[in-house]
Amino acid sequence: MIIDKAEFLVPSASVDKTRWAVIACDQFTSQREYWSELSAQVADAPSTLSLIYPEVYLKDGDKKQRIDGIREAMKKYEKDGTLVPVQGVILVDRTISDGRHRTGLVAALDLEEYEFTPVNNARVKATERTVEERLPARIEVREGATLECSHVMLLTSTGGFLRRELGKRKGQTPLYDFALNMKGGRLKGYLVEDCDDILAKLEEETEKANDKVRYAVGDGNHSLATAKRCWEKIKSSLSEEERKTHPARFATVEVVELCDESLDFEPIHRVLFGAGEDAVGYIAARCGGDSNVKAVWKGREYSIPVSSNTSDAIADLQKAMDEYLVKNPSAGIDYVHGDDNAAKVAKDNDGVAIFMPTVEKDTLFDYVARRGVLPRKSFSMGNAEDKRYYYETKKIK
Repeated sequence: MIIDKAEFLVPSASVDKTRWAVIACDQFTSQREYWSELSAQVADAPSTLSLIYPEVYLKDGDKKQRIDGIREAMKKYEKDGTLVPVQGVILVDRTISDGRHRTGLVAALDLEEYEFTPVNNARVKATERTVEERLPARIEVREGATLECSHVMLLTSTGGFLRRELGKRKGQTPLYDFALNMKGGRLKGYLVEDCDDILAKLEEETEKANDKVRYAVGDGNHSLATAKRCWEKIKSSLSEEERKTHPARFATVEVVELCDESLDFEPIHRVLFGAGEDAVGYIAARCGGDSNVKAVWKGREYSIPVSSNTSDAIADLQKAMDEYLVKNPSAGIDYVHGDDNAAKVAKDNDGVAIFMPTVEKDTLFDYVARRGVLPRKSFSMGNAEDKRYYYETKKIK
């Protein structure tokens, strides 16, 4: 099966769940104050913050100490009773920051069914081009890890199956139900131990919806690519029989339906550091079309002409920015969620904010099936605060 049950490790009853669950490591990468405030809230409590490497700190020069700390925390939590096992799948009810609800299914993805290269026949595909330079640090963390924490969200084009399954659990006692920190809303999860029927129905529904592409990676493209790279390395030393059940072959994901009422596609904006008005002119000269996007530098607004086809516009803008960065090696780029965040990051760093167009979610599966991956960081599912929080862990060794 593409999606299957697994043994997950979740925090024990004594653990403060609000301090345990934290946002994905690739959020707020230019806003250290977010992570400083989160660290203060967590303090010395057991937390997935101890199990991840927030990307805001990647250039701090303390990589070895951080990775060593992650490995030690994993061993500690496994031994001291912080984590307890549960078997099956978990139906998730996430209340996001605006009060809407998102339904998901936490399960295990067979990495043999997934590929992130642009042209492939896999039934589980990446939606965005992988930024290779973002993988080494994640691979280094994962290769020495005994556990994985996941913020991967897989999209399906099924029509409300998961929401109906969640509705059947109303009135049952959830596995967990608590408020998330840092304005993340609320997280509730129902353990489904007898889950063979749900998984079989999910397989049937995804095949009916799209027999070529069953799932597309909505969030966590680079984390899943990291898991794939590590698995390819591990499996080369295993027998055929060992490969069938090795825990690193299966990655934790949350399956979410495209039709979910809370699932909004948001643009991921660009901020160019060490750049000014010249960057705006360079990019504008290499794009064109009957639509436009906004750029802001030092409080001044500029208009860049782009194609009305969103996917083409994103591709043209990214190509122009990449060319500018090659010609100006002292400049840099960051990918920022939210209009206000992009404007603030640009202002605080004297940079140029490029406000990107929004991908229409109804066209995503068709695009991926026909043309392969979109340019890297083409869209985000919701606001940064609404991203998946780490909660469940799973053994990978």
